Amino acid sequence: MYGEETSIAAPAVLISCEHAGNVVPEEYRELFAHARDELESHRGFDAGALEVALRLSGMLAAPLYHTCVTRLLVECNRSEDHADLFSRFTRLLPDDEKQRILATYYHPHRSAVCRQVEMWTARGRPVVHVGVHSFIDEWPGQDRNFEIGLLFDPARIWEGEICARWAEEISALWPQIRVRANEPYLGVDDGLTTTLRDRFAGIAYAGIEVELRQGFLLSEAVAEVGWVLGAALRQVLGED
Repeated sequence: MYGEETSIAAPAVLISCEHAGNVVPEEYRELFAHARDELESHRGFDAGALEVALRLSGMLAAPLYHTCVTRLLVECNRSEDHADLFSRFTRLLPDDEKQRILATYYHPHRSAVCRQVEMWTARGRPVVHVGVHSFIDEWPGQDRNFEIGLLFDPARIWEGEICARWAEEISALWPQIRVRANEPYLGVDDGLTTTLRDRFAGIAYAGIEVELRQGFLLSEAVAEVGWVLGAALRQVLGED
């Protein structure tokens, strides 16, 4: 584990966006010739997430790592052994072609995030990693009657403390906004943050995913949502 001896220092902040766009690389366009509807849906990308991530990056002076290649080519927020790493469009490709996709579009994004965290923690600086995502308003069997979800691992105390205070600050700035902990997904579900938790100690790394309901996000000024999230997190991290 990295960071076991990390000293108390102001945390560095890193922003990532794994589903920033629905771009299909030229060499794979034939596979998606009849997939326009899926590419433009939540299956293809997280609508509004990149705009919020850009706003957070600017407000927090934090580096932003994002990938605009559609998640239907390869799912950058899943581990290599996850069943949903490849979609129905790419699952049956030959193994060597899958490896080429991983080497070109998957590993560069995830490795860049990991290197940044490793660099900071090696210097004794703890890291807050915020992954920005959005979710659709309705899903069978789920009540998604809220605007913002903050996903974290309850077993990692620092993550829980950040999210609890972040929710309070968001509510103070925008009282009508409903914030939920570990909804609509569990913070321990497979993702880039869970992978990094296995590499970095809880006192050195906090991996938090922000989930934004798309109906809310796209009906408001996206920049305003980003501003509230950024201003609230700055209060939590003591930057204001």
